[in-house]
Amino acid sequence: MTVLVGFLPTAEGEAAFRAGIDEAKRRGESLTLVNSPRAGAPVTTSQADEASLAALVAAASEAGVELVVRQDPHEDDLAGTVLAIADEVDASVIVIGLRHRSVVGKLLMGSSAQRLLLDSTRPVLAVKP
Repeated sequence: MTVLVGFLPTAEGEAAFRAGIDEAKRRGESLTLVNSPRAGAPVTTSQADEASLAALVAAASEAGVELVVRQDPHEDDLAGTVLAIADEVDASVIVIGLRHRSVVGKLLMGSSAQRLLLDSTRPVLAVKP
């Protein structure tokens, strides 16, 4: 089994990564980091660059946790992609970072985090920066 972290290169993503490291150490499991760029997008801010990924790998190694990075692209369904990968790797828990959004913002733009919390059959640990 593995701890799965949904990661974006943001403060929320960093918080999820740190919590994922702690969970993996506590459970004695590896860590799978999912950083899923939008398929077909010419430019995306959701994909971590090489230097950021190298820093994450180094941090996991320093903590004594094996890290696997997945950058499977998603179409319009980021939550579905994360849930499919969680099933594929048999994740024991999914760790995500949350940011504050207004009720109207959630209504108009949806929420991948909300969908993960509601649709996951696995435990979800939601953290804030």
